[in-house]
Amino acid sequence: MQIGMVGLGKMGGKMAERLRRGGHDVVGYDRDPAVSDVSSLEELAERLQAPRAVWVMVPSGEPTRATIEALAGVLSPGDLIVDGGNSHYVDDQRHGAELSAKGIGFVDCGVSGGVWGLENGYALMVGGEPAEVERVMPIFQTLKPEGEDGFVHAGSIGAGHFAKMVHNGIEYGMMQAFAEGWELLEASDIVKDVPGAFKSWRQGTVIRSWLLDLMVRALEEDPDLERLEGYAQDSGEGRWTVKAAVDLAVPLPVITAALYARFASRQDDSPAMKVVAALRNQFGGHAVTSRAGSVEKGADSPGADVAPPPEATG
Repeated sequence: MQIGMVGLGKMGGKMAERLRRGGHDVVGYDRDPAVSDVSSLEELAERLQAPRAVWVMVPSGEPTRATIEALAGVLSPGDLIVDGGNSHYVDDQRHGAELSAKGIGFVDCGVSGGVWGLENGYALMVGGEPAEVERVMPIFQTLKPEGEDGFVHAGSIGAGHFAKMVHNGIEYGMMQAFAEGWELLEASDIVKDVPGAFKSWRQGTVIRSWLLDLMVRALEEDPDLERLEGYAQDSGEGRWTVKAAVDLAVPLPVITAALYARFASRQDDSPAMKVVAALRNQFGGHAVTSRAGSVEKGADSPGADVAPPPEATG
């Protein structure tokens, strides 16, 4: 099958290569002329045979919106656009409606597999009309891993990225659990081989997983993770997952806590923790640490000047 690929970065470039290995005719466009087959979206459209199919693999938000809008100007009724980035499902629904008015089909596809997908295949979560999904099924079949699993037509437009959003939310929670377990093992004075403990879990335990394999790999490269800073960014999908949970009144305590833990990682000197420290000092007399690093007396320490509580007013 012939397909255009817009965006040939870390994911898009490897996906294009997997498709070519699978016998497909891929015409790629990227802002980097060194990896692009054509010089513009107009040339991309000219190179493709009607009815055209174009896969968009660019960052979510404005880059995706601008790309889809530009493609809508060079494609024709009967053509099809697949958004394979990490778009918000609400954006998919808007794009689908706008393209439908021009007679252009739209399919959203959540993609998981990262830098390993070229060899292992990509898990694909798809949303769209059945006929439009079926049009690009040869592409999906080549990109997915071998075997029965790794692909789902999750529902209507937006369902693919909604499923991928929830997938990433679950990923947040799982990563946070591994992180907390590692920190607790590191804090112990009786566990001498923390990387070995994680490695031992890869066989015969209920938490064995590819994520655990990657954790073991990271610890083999840097056993104490000394080369890393304790700062974790979020892609946005964790936020969307929590927002969707609020909108649908679904409790997500684990995923929400994992998202907030990432926010906390970006604070060298947490403002909220200053308040907590101050209050603990006030009501419990607990010692506090000053900016200079010294430990100051607790409010109930000998010699501390403690004001009495105000009279209750009812």
